[in-house]
Amino acid sequence: MRLPDNLYFCRVNSLSVRSEEYDVKILPRNRKPSQDFETMKKAIIIPIAVLATVLAIVIGGSFYMLGYSLNADPNRHDTDSAWADLYARVPDMRPWVDSLTDKRLLRDTFVTMPSGERHHALYLRSDSARGNTAVIVHGYKDSAPKFLFLGRMYHRDLGYNILMPDLHAHGQSEGDYIQMGWKDRMDIRHWTEVAERLFRDSISPSRIVVHGVSMGAATTMCLSGEPNLPSYIRCFVEDCGYTSVWDEFALQLKEQFSLPEFPVMHTASLLCRLRHGWSFGEASPISQVARCRRPMLFIHGDADSFVPYSMLAPLYKSKPQPKMQWTAKGSEHARAYIDHPEEYTAAIRRFLAEANP
Repeated sequence: MRLPDNLYFCRVNSLSVRSEEYDVKILPRNRKPSQDFETMKKAIIIPIAVLATVLAIVIGGSFYMLGYSLNADPNRHDTDSAWADLYARVPDMRPWVDSLTDKRLLRDTFVTMPSGERHHALYLRSDSARGNTAVIVHGYKDSAPKFLFLGRMYHRDLGYNILMPDLHAHGQSEGDYIQMGWKDRMDIRHWTEVAERLFRDSISPSRIVVHGVSMGAATTMCLSGEPNLPSYIRCFVEDCGYTSVWDEFALQLKEQFSLPEFPVMHTASLLCRLRHGWSFGEASPISQVARCRRPMLFIHGDADSFVPYSMLAPLYKSKPQPKMQWTAKGSEHARAYIDHPEEYTAAIRRFLAEANP
């Protein structure tokens, strides 16, 4: 059989031996091999370009997320605004602070941390402390003055000495990146050593409660699971802390940006490990409280949506006895004391009567 003049090549695709029939595909004479090569090149280059674009977006998003979450507040050294924030939230704090300031009782201290950084704290001695001290830890992008209302509760109502540090990269403490409570746990351990020396009583033994709010609560829980804590750290109070940095960041990624965990959470966590030495999953208060054998009081407002109230139950379940919990009815994030000062103080008093008699 003679092929038409405009056809020059044939390819055998399949062969049936019995019937001796052939399936023949006739290719046009004007189709050149270079065209096949160009088609194949496009089939390879286009997916690679799409993949590279997606990777660039994910990596860029991870850098943005890490900076958005962990970069220190550029105005963190503005102490005037910190005091103004305290007086706006709790107006009756001003005369108490003014009285202490006039008598030079409320003082600042700076210490050099094991990292070499210079960190700051407020402290106030109580004549009736008998060795009792509260180390109070503030929340995310806050500072010690903003939570001095808790210091007043411990000092005025419970007779405790108080020491209130500014965390790494907060307030007057040095540092460029927020640590979300994970590395902060070791800084607070160092501050308990400072408090023990500062308030040491020749008659009564030192007894310290560590009390944190929000990220300060996460710091407190992370500290609670550390091995070989000194015996003078008697108990812990966590107020509206999160289960893990991963859980909290994943929630905010969904709430603020409508994005799923994968892939940005995974790449941002890896980037955090490379840049700062820790990962989102590693920074896990819920894992740390599971190792804690000392008393802990859990506090949470049932209207909290920033660190959801639903995080309280798994945290409480994870912690072995002894433990207590108290729910602030109708309170949003970090407002339990402000909304219920008497009930809050009573809950602390009941807890300390058992945990630090």
